[in-house]
Amino acid sequence: MIVLTDTVDASADRVLDLIARRFGGVVGLDPARVEIDREHGRLAYQGGWWYRGEYEVTEEAGRTRVTHRVFNVAGRGSRWAVPLANKFFIGFRDRTTAGFRELLREAGQSN
Repeated sequence: MIVLTDTVDASADRVLDLIARRFGGVVGLDPARVEIDREHGRLAYQGGWWYRGEYEVTEEAGRTRVTHRVFNVAGRGSRWAVPLANKFFIGFRDRTTAGFRELLREAGQSN
């Protein structure tokens, strides 16, 4: 549904740690699952009835590339409803992009 990618002046470990902290304390009514694969620089957060966000963090030419993908993982019978429902959540893409930019800004700050 959405793919965002950019680079930041921070180590891959720092970026992955920051993402893990952001999603490690998520509390909500729906069960959520966080999967972290540090060896391959990946983190996934899945929650609610349709949302899965995946981050891929790789070192590239002295910088770190961060790619964020949002997937519709609703079941076959309700998959069609996600784009319709998101039309009512006006600004979803803008909020997702703003959150991604904030993540990169925070990751690029010195320790």
